[in-house]
Amino acid sequence: MKKTHVSMSLCIAAAALAASPARALEAGQAAPDFSLQGAKGAISAADLKGKLTYVDFWASWCGPCKQSFPWLNEMQAKYGAKGFQVVGINLDKKREDAERFLAATPAAFTIGYDAQGDSAKRFEIKGMPSSVLVGPDGKVIATHSGFREDERKELEERIAGALAAK
Repeated sequence: MKKTHVSMSLCIAAAALAASPARALEAGQAAPDFSLQGAKGAISAADLKGKLTYVDFWASWCGPCKQSFPWLNEMQAKYGAKGFQVVGINLDKKREDAERFLAATPAAFTIGYDAQGDSAKRFEIKGMPSSVLVGPDGKVIATHSGFREDERKELEERIAGALAAK
């Protein structure tokens, strides 16, 4: 009887771990370096030092990514003058796919292209969209996977709180 109870507890614990999103980057950890070709020239992590940065990984085939862009544009417009920068890192294999997406869903923030997915590997991204809020010191403040309308307020509160703490 005891053995069954222990086995069942282990199964429940394993299922809970499997169901919880894997968060490789943790708050306080240095954000990975990246250097990419962007829509308006080269972009790198070094260029962003001193700014609160929302690094958003996206792809043209991602439905929630399309929903997130108007919100990302809004955040860039609202907080950009306060030292906030959104950087969208596209992971499409073909740049034409990203450009078609951007023609239909414009970005008013910095875009970088990573067809090889190297930056996503360094950031240990597991799904789309995924974002990492990076402080002016280059350290991770928070990570987030997915995008839903009901998360907008909480995500904005993280940004506003981090800017206030700057």
